Amino acid sequence: MDNPDHSTVNTLEHMNCTRPIGVFDSGVGGLTVAAALHRRLPAETLLYLGDVARLPYGTKAPQTIIQYVLRAAAFFRSHDIKMLVLACNTASAHAAAALAQHFPDLLVLGVIDAGAEQAAAQSPGGRIVVAATEGTCRSGAFDRAIAVHRPTAAITPVPCPLFVALVEEGLTEGPIAEAMIRQYLAEHFQGDGAADCLVLGCTHFPLLAPSLRKVLGPIPVLVDCAQAVAERAALMLAQKGLAAGSGKGGIHLYTTDAPTRFSATAGAFFPGLGAAPPVELIDL
Repeated sequence: MDNPDHSTVNTLEHMNCTRPIGVFDSGVGGLTVAAALHRRLPAETLLYLGDVARLPYGTKAPQTIIQYVLRAAAFFRSHDIKMLVLACNTASAHAAAALAQHFPDLLVLGVIDAGAEQAAAQSPGGRIVVAATEGTCRSGAFDRAIAVHRPTAAITPVPCPLFVALVEEGLTEGPIAEAMIRQYLAEHFQGDGAADCLVLGCTHFPLLAPSLRKVLGPIPVLVDCAQAVAERAALMLAQKGLAAGSGKGGIHLYTTDAPTRFSATAGAFFPGLGAAPPVELIDL
């Protein structure tokens, strides 16, 4: 068989690099990750899928979550993605092993490891609170991931089940959000043994950051997993020779329910797309 000439090889490499990145979340929260990826990797094309019809994931059984994630991965695979970013901490906690088994050649990046590494490195005294969904807290995934980098850390997972609903309803500021923050987290940031690091262990939660600071006061370290995962994605793509390099990327939006509402939220994250960017309704 003849060897391919240099022009053919270069074309194939370019095609690999220009393939899109899939970003998956249970709703609109993962748009925080998509926005961070877009800022860090502006030449990349992103496909974002929010599984709004099955929201929230945090209260569901692990096997149910795994099935949802595998269906989403199959959707992305049909669009020839080069990387799948699990922008849902609950999905990252429960479905990583199943993805590796069913899609062994798919490059997958979860949000937990990136956020855990940042928390372990930046927490001044190793007193770390992880605010997350019930499912993520039950999994112990953040505890294990932080302990790998900082075995002596005192880690307190705190389930905050209503935070997702607040974000999905647009109630990120005001008396309702502040009351929920006090209920879930205030006691952990008071007194001599107060936590010195708060990990936002769900991609919905960064949208509550202004209210968190208002209620809890100065937090020495606030870990937004979205920023951490964007940096990790850039590194992984460079190492694999899959970075798009120069050029202008973009984002295509998909949801399993309520596309009009989803579009309005997405427009706030990506103003360049207009106030109501197009969203394709799909069925998983």
